[in-house]
Amino acid sequence: MKNTKFLMQAAIISAIYAVLTISLMPFSYGIMQVRISEALTILPYFTPAAIPGLFIGCLVSNIVGPYGIIDMIFGSGATLIAAIGSYFLRFKPILVPLPPIIANAIIIGSMLYFAYGVPFPLPACMLWVGLGELISCYAIGYPLLKYLDKYKKIFN
Repeated sequence: MKNTKFLMQAAIISAIYAVLTISLMPFSYGIMQVRISEALTILPYFTPAAIPGLFIGCLVSNIVGPYGIIDMIFGSGATLIAAIGSYFLRFKPILVPLPPIIANAIIIGSMLYFAYGVPFPLPACMLWVGLGELISCYAIGYPLLKYLDKYKKIFN
């Protein structure tokens, strides 16, 4: 029963992440991307099933997205690293949104600069991606964490 619940949670999180990213595609890709789906990176605070769920949801989104195999590898990898980091910080809720901001700023900012030749300096690429993540993770994700914390027993 526990494995079934884990798989169900991971699948639901994955589907929600992918649907949000793909349906809001104009905001989800580019130098200043605000992936609303990245607000879900707070979910490892509630369940470890969010780690594979977020990774697979991001992978599916990046298969559909405009950046191809490089984004499938590095973008999905950044989300995996971020989800693991958020899980490890689950005992300090205010810090849970921080790993996605750092991982994506560094990895996606570098990917856009080195692989796609975005015409901005590397620090600017990292800053823009980090700013988009800050909006997604702290302006949307953290209030979501506080709201869901009242109902956290649904994740157990």
